[in-house]
Amino acid sequence: MDNTFCCNLDNKDLLREVIVKIGLERINTQKGVTVEALLDSRAMGLVMSSEFAKKEGFKLKKIENPIYVRNVDGTFNKKELIENIVEVNIYYQEYRKRMEINVIREQKWSIILGIP
Repeated sequence: MDNTFCCNLDNKDLLREVIVKIGLERINTQKGVTVEALLDSRAMGLVMSSEFAKKEGFKLKKIENPIYVRNVDGTFNKKELIENIVEVNIYYQEYRKRMEINVIREQKWSIILGIP
């Protein structure tokens, strides 16, 4: 797996995007997929788009208490709730960890990795 970091600098908005290739393994089938993930210092956790989850066959797990999503400016997103998660093994170089990822609809990125 190529784990090369890629930085895109948009001169108009001065937006820097840092992307890393990671491996995700489905817990229910032990089959994996390689995906480009956005590292985001503003995100509070791990996020997977529902479209990507469905396309790649990840098993959605309904959560008991839905979570409200906060926008970048700190306000609540009234249209979006986190109602499902997926449980995966995440691989990056020698790193492997079982994690739960929040699933959200209509995301630009398939995977967003929040950096605390």
